[in-house]
Amino acid sequence: MGTEQAAAFIRALADANPAPETELLYTDPFTLLVAVVLSAQATDASVNRATPDLFAAAPTPDAMAALGAEGIGPYIRRIGLWQGKARNVAALSRLLVERHGGQVPADRAALEALPGVGRKTANVVLNVAFGEEAMAVDTHIFRIGNRTGLAPGKTVREVEDRLVARCPPELLRDAHHWLILHGRYTCKARTPECWRCPAIAFCNYRDKVLKPGG
Repeated sequence: MGTEQAAAFIRALADANPAPETELLYTDPFTLLVAVVLSAQATDASVNRATPDLFAAAPTPDAMAALGAEGIGPYIRRIGLWQGKARNVAALSRLLVERHGGQVPADRAALEALPGVGRKTANVVLNVAFGEEAMAVDTHIFRIGNRTGLAPGKTVREVEDRLVARCPPELLRDAHHWLILHGRYTCKARTPECWRCPAIAFCNYRDKVLKPGG
């Protein structure tokens, strides 16, 4: 897919959803960071069922660090890999207090130095909390990039770099949301619902599903 076609693909998604937002529940950069860490290999819905009570009990890094992994665990048992995530959330909260005065840093290297925070999580926080034009590539976006020809790549970083290069600059900040939501609800893993895809005219996927059940 060339640059002009890729831009048309993304613009079609933008026209269909002018004001995209993350589906994770959060109130500030800290609760967003925790929610994104918890969402790794889990659904946003499962995270959203757990975090209201967790954030009510520990809305700040100080309070979360005071809970510790043992205190965090009971709130997030319904989320996959909860034990490791409880340890990471407790540890990153302590480091936010010790290194950053209890504030989430708006810096990629500082974010990625926190336990449980990789490039994708850092990109989400930079994008959503701090308004940076970052492209967080999850399994949905990786699939779309390769399936449609939008940004093919063997690695997540290859897909990310190609998306950034091909996305119209003025749409880059929101493109992360458009693509995730498109992969979650339309361009699904098992059976893409191509018949209702707003970008079908610009998609290179050969095996389009043009009607329900087809």
